[in-house]
Amino acid sequence: MALEITDANFDDLVLGSDKPVIIDFWAEWCGPCRMVGPIINEIGEEYSDNAVVGKVDVDSNPAVAAKYGIRNIPTVLFFKDGEVKDKQVGASPKNSYVSKLESLL
Repeated sequence: MALEITDANFDDLVLGSDKPVIIDFWAEWCGPCRMVGPIINEIGEEYSDNAVVGKVDVDSNPAVAAKYGIRNIPTVLFFKDGEVKDKQVGASPKNSYVSKLESLL
């Protein structure tokens, strides 16, 4: 299951993590986001020991979305050592997210 990442806990959970982090930027009204959500949750369960997997609701957490220039959703950012290392915009198959994560492990 993916963690709920907010403007308030973003720095601690994402920037302060010693593991790679995947963040799914999404919104309730976004159809493609509803396709990506279950994939991100699966990855969260499968990689719970090796990575932090979270979701940011862009409507409820505009500061984080603005900080990273999120203009299209779903957008998935891949962090390592507090820096964005990769990005996937739009809905994609699970293997594309997993391969990007694997490259950071």
